[in-house]
Amino acid sequence: MQTITAENLHEKDVLLFINGLPPEILPDVSLYKRIYCTDGAYTYLVEKGIQPDVVSGDFDSLDIDTIAKGTSVVYTPDQDKTDFEKAIALIKNDGFKSVAVYGCSGLEQDHFLGNINSMVKSKDVIEICCFDDYGFYFFAKNTTIISGFVNHIISLVPFAEVTGIISEGVKYPLHKETLTLTNRIGTRNTIVEDTVKIAHETGNLLLFVQRKH
Repeated sequence: MQTITAENLHEKDVLLFINGLPPEILPDVSLYKRIYCTDGAYTYLVEKGIQPDVVSGDFDSLDIDTIAKGTSVVYTPDQDKTDFEKAIALIKNDGFKSVAVYGCSGLEQDHFLGNINSMVKSKDVIEICCFDDYGFYFFAKNTTIISGFVNHIISLVPFAEVTGIISEGVKYPLHKETLTLTNRIGTRNTIVEDTVKIAHETGNLLLFVQRKH
């Protein structure tokens, strides 16, 4: 079981910035043990006054000579994996168990779908939570408790089929139901209670929690 609250939401071991849409609201980097980024995200981080500890990638979009001295550079040329997937593997190999990711969504949508695919493949070996200017999203454990997000929008997206879904504390609850990517998904529900419980039996369930606009 996993429990996510408004208070512990950002309590992850490390930060990772990847080359999606740069966030307007940056996290407090002092809360994290280490800052990682892919090569495509390095420039906007430095422009925001953030110097990462580790930069990884194939460096097709960044001249290594422009990277500040003292920053660890990890060359990951494997073209069969995305830069995001390779960065997650690096973080896991460095001994960390959880990561907050910025820049996962936005810009080219094929990149976003590729990032979701990378999350699916890595979800059982490291805790990944992605953030953007609208909210956060992650792959749920079989039982997930979410607290402190009343009136936020919550969406349940199956990859590709999720069975036995129960949802409590939302406007339109589910009772042992099945969602499939090509048939029925659970988008744009509303959190109506301080504590939400989401449980499922089988499958990969992606949860989005977003502020109302």
